[in-house]
Amino acid sequence: MKFFRARHVSMATLRNSFDRRSIVIGSVQGGIGALLAGRLGYLAIAQNEKYKLESESNRVNLSLIPPRRGWILDRHALPLASNRADFRVDIIPERMTGGAETIGELTKLLRLTPVQVRDLQDKLERSHGFAPVEVASGLDWDRFAAVSVRLPELPGVITQRGFSRFYPTGPSVAHLIGYVGPATAEEYDRDRDPLLITPGYKVGKDGLEKVFEKELRGQPGARRTEVTATGKVVRDLDSREDVPGHPVKLTIDGALQDYAARRIGLQSAAVVVIDCHTGGILALCSMPAFDPNSFADGIGRLEWKMLNDDDHIPLLNKAMRGLYPPGSTMKPMATLALQLHGVDPAERVSCPGGYRLGSRFFRCDAVHGSVDMRSAIEHSCNTYFWSMAHRIGYDAIAPVAKMLGLGQEFDLPVTGQRYGTIPDAAWKMRRFHQEWSTADSLNASIGQGYVSVSPLQLAIMTARIATGRNLNPSLLLHKPMPLGPALPFTPEQLAVPHDGMFRVVNGSGTATASKININGVLMAGKTGTAQVRAMTSRGRIADWKSRDHSHFIGYAPADAPRYAMHCVVEHGGFGSSAAAPIAKDVMTFLFDPGKAWDTLLALEKDWGGTPTERMAAKYASFVQQYGTTAPKPADDEQVSAALNRSENNEVPTDGVITTAPDAPQPAGAPPAAEETPAPAPGATPAARSSAAAATNPDTKSP
Repeated sequence: MKFFRARHVSMATLRNSFDRRSIVIGSVQGGIGALLAGRLGYLAIAQNEKYKLESESNRVNLSLIPPRRGWILDRHALPLASNRADFRVDIIPERMTGGAETIGELTKLLRLTPVQVRDLQDKLERSHGFAPVEVASGLDWDRFAAVSVRLPELPGVITQRGFSRFYPTGPSVAHLIGYVGPATAEEYDRDRDPLLITPGYKVGKDGLEKVFEKELRGQPGARRTEVTATGKVVRDLDSREDVPGHPVKLTIDGALQDYAARRIGLQSAAVVVIDCHTGGILALCSMPAFDPNSFADGIGRLEWKMLNDDDHIPLLNKAMRGLYPPGSTMKPMATLALQLHGVDPAERVSCPGGYRLGSRFFRCDAVHGSVDMRSAIEHSCNTYFWSMAHRIGYDAIAPVAKMLGLGQEFDLPVTGQRYGTIPDAAWKMRRFHQEWSTADSLNASIGQGYVSVSPLQLAIMTARIATGRNLNPSLLLHKPMPLGPALPFTPEQLAVPHDGMFRVVNGSGTATASKININGVLMAGKTGTAQVRAMTSRGRIADWKSRDHSHFIGYAPADAPRYAMHCVVEHGGFGSSAAAPIAKDVMTFLFDPGKAWDTLLALEKDWGGTPTERMAAKYASFVQQYGTTAPKPADDEQVSAALNRSENNEVPTDGVITTAPDAPQPAGAPPAAEETPAPAPGATPAARSSAAAATNPDTKSP
C-alpha cells in the first residue's frame, strides 16, 4: 500500500502567495482607476464643449421661426397678399402615439366638425415623417389655450403663434396670385431644408406666389426655450427675429381687380384691362375661382368636389389659359390688314344677307345693303370681310394679327401662359399636311375656324389698335416693359378702326346699350359672338355648353385712349348682351367708381352676395348633402394639373364654323340649311377640311 505525503504549507508561503495576488489585483485596480481617471479627464477637458452643448440641448429647445412672407402689393401699395397673426395647432405624425385618442381629444378641445375630422384624417394618411399636418388655424385664444395646457398628454401635437398668409379679396385674385401650402415630401427630399418641415411654414404653390418664391420667402428666425424632461416649456430664454421676405409690387389696381371679378357675377368669364400709356396690366380676372385662403391649409373633400362638379371650371385661369375663337373682335384688326394691301376704306360692298362661294351661301346676320369699311365694323357685316378675304387671301391678314399680339406669348412672370393659334397656309400644311382652302380664309377672317386666342392677347390687340404703338404688357410696377415702336400704320389708316369702333358703341352699332358718357368720356368698342359649334339656333337657345362665347373689346376715352380691355363670357350668347354690359361697368369704375359700385351692389343682392359669400353658402349646402361621403381630395400634383389644364383646344373639335352674327337673326333671313354643314363632334382634321372644301370645289386659297 502506497502512502502520499501532504504538501506542507507554512505561514511564510501563505504570506508570499497573498502578497503576489495583492500586487496583481492592486495593479489591475490601479490600471482601471488610471483609465477611469484618464477618461474622466478626457471628458472633462477635451470633450467639455461637446457634452456641455448636449446637456444644454436637453434643457433648452431650439426651434425655427417660419419667416413672414413678403407682401404682394398693387400699384397703390395696397395688399393683394399679406400676413396676419394666427393661433394654430399642428401634428407631427412621426411623434404621435395613440392616433385615434389624440384626434378624439383634439376634436373635443377644438370643437371640430365631422367634415373637418375626416379632412384631418385624409391629411394624416398622405403625410410623411416629420412634415407637420395642420389641424386648425385662425383659432381664438380659448381653444388655443385649451390645447396648449394639454400638450404633455398629446404627444406629437404642437401649438404655435405666428403669421399665416391672407388674401383680403379672396377669389378675386386667386388665379393671378395663386396660393401657398405645406411643402410636399418630394419638395423636402429635393432640398433637405429643415425649414420645409417647420410647423407653420408654407411655400408658393401656384401663380405669383410660386413664381416669386425666392423673393417672398425671407429668412427664418429662431427661439430658445427651457424645457423639462417631458418637453414642457419652463420659460423663454432668447430669440432671433425672422427676416421678412421682400415685397412684390404689381401694376394691378387692386380695387379694379376686385370690382371686375365681382362684376362677372354668376358667369364663367375673364376680364383683362391694360394701361394704354405704359402697357401695365391693371386687371387680370378669371371667374369663378377658388378661395386661396382656404387652399393654404390643404383642400378638403367637399371643397374638391365642389370645384370639380362645377361646369364653369373654377380651377381654370381663363384670362391666360382659356383659348377662344375671337369672332368679330378680329374685324378692327382685319381693316388694318386690308388697308396695308391697298383696299380703299371708302370702297363699298353690297350685303344681300350673306356671301356666295361656289354652290354654298354663307349667311350674314342681316341684310346690310351697301357698306364700306367703317360701317362694316359698326354693323359687324360678315359679308364685307368674306368678300375682302376672298380677294386678298387670309395670308395677308394673319401677319397683322400676330403683329398686334394675337397668337403670341408675352414676357410676363406668370405660370401657364398659352398662345393659341393664328392659322395660315403654312401652319395648316405643317399641322395637317393639307392646303389652305378658300373656306378657311372666310372662316378665319371673322375670327372662326382654326383661330384661337386668349383674353390677354385680345386686350393687348385692343391697346395696340387704340394707341398705334407696339405696347408690351407688364405686371411688375418697377420693371415696366419698354414701349415698342410705332406700328406701321398711318394716322389715316388707324382712324378707320377707331371710327368704326366708336360707332359700334355710340352710333347705330351692336353695343349702343353699353354706351357710357362720364363727364364727356366716351368708349369705343367691338362686340363678338363666337360660335362653339355649328347649329341652327343661336345665342341662348341651346344647352349652356353649346351656346356661343360672348366677347367685347373696348377702350376709353375714345378720343385719347387711356384704358383698353377685353371681356369674354363663356357660352354667354351674343356679345352685346353678355360681355358688353360687364365691360361697360368695368370701364365706368375707372372714371366713376361710386356709380359703378351702386350698380354692382344692386346686382349682388340678386346673385346671393359676394363671391366669397356665395362660395360659403354653396359649401354649406354640400355639407348637408354629402357630409363625409365625398370622394377623397386631390394631392398637390392633381390640384396643380387641374389649375394648369386647358378646357379649350387650339383647333376646333366640332368642325369649321362659318357664321358668327353679333345680333339675333332677323326675320326673313336665309334658312340655316344654306350654311356650310359641319362634321360630327370629334371629327378628324381631314373631315373638317372636307366640310370646309364642300363650299367650293376649288380648295386652293385665292
